[in-house]
Amino acid sequence: MALLAAPASYAATSSTATKSSSKKQAKSTKTTKKVASAKAEASPRKVIALRNGKRTVVASRAAPVRAAFVPSKPSLGEAMGLRDTEDALALRSSVALVMDQNTNEVLFQKNPTAVLPIASITKLMTALVVMDARLPMDEMLTVTEEDRDTEKHSSSRLRFGTQLTRQEMLLLALMSSENRAASALGRNYPGGLPAFVGAMNRKARELGMSDSHFVDSNGLSSSNVSSAMDLARLVNAAYRNPTIREYSTQPEHEVTVFGRPMHYVSTNRLVRGGNWDIGLQKTGYISEAGQCLVMQTRVNDRNVVMVFLDSVGKLSRFADATRVRSWLEHQPATSAQPRPFPSNPNLTQGPKSPTAILVSQQSHGT
Repeated sequence: MALLAAPASYAATSSTATKSSSKKQAKSTKTTKKVASAKAEASPRKVIALRNGKRTVVASRAAPVRAAFVPSKPSLGEAMGLRDTEDALALRSSVALVMDQNTNEVLFQKNPTAVLPIASITKLMTALVVMDARLPMDEMLTVTEEDRDTEKHSSSRLRFGTQLTRQEMLLLALMSSENRAASALGRNYPGGLPAFVGAMNRKARELGMSDSHFVDSNGLSSSNVSSAMDLARLVNAAYRNPTIREYSTQPEHEVTVFGRPMHYVSTNRLVRGGNWDIGLQKTGYISEAGQCLVMQTRVNDRNVVMVFLDSVGKLSRFADATRVRSWLEHQPATSAQPRPFPSNPNLTQGPKSPTAILVSQQSHGT
């Protein structure tokens, strides 16, 4: 039988396929070498020495581990574009509100009605509900497995089985933002945590906090939300309670846990610094909320409330407060009469909003 010659086009195709196959094999070999190299880097490093003419392993050292970079997820404020909002003080917080506490005059506002997670600012509402309940403050509460953080898996210095008074739990929750202490406070409320959360939301409605909603007593859930305007109301209400004022502004405290002293400090560096006149404060952070800070302070003979939400860096919320204080110190004293609490400030929301400016400058046309 006669053999037919293959067409030239087939020969060319076959040649190309062979070359392609060779390239793939070469690439596969390179990949294999890279994988082998990576495995070699990950394997222990051996130190070999000659003993009696023989190569002997005298030591084995662990290879350095290369940690992969995992970028943090954006906060809700960043996802909403609020961090693009410009303001006259170049603050790094997406949301800011400064009010005269005595007159309710808004001195500065930036996205004040944006509803965002508030993290441990939630603990101010926790404190209000605890104080309203008038439960025995010297009653011993026990930290249990139920107080474990299953939301963010954060750590706590209060081990399971720790027993502290309700007073000490409240102090640690406000001063050091101790999550298990706040959880124990809610759990030991009549009716348990569900009843406590219900009381938190009723208190919010009572205070006129229409933008707020709470789901736990420690603020670890991103479903605890509020606005700067609402939080100004919360600060004013909490400020009226001398116990909350004292506990939230205490720079440090020591408790005895399992027979050993345990030292706690305030989460607010402005309180620890000692050069601020702060009447009430609370910090907060979870990734969805960013860095948060609320304060009542006295600046230039004026009682003011400051709210900063979704600040970019760990220290920027304190830098924003310092920048606002510096601006207030250079403002003339006003004799404004008390006015109703603002319910709908005249501010356009959104990125690069030209109305996110100093209110006093707006009134003077600058």
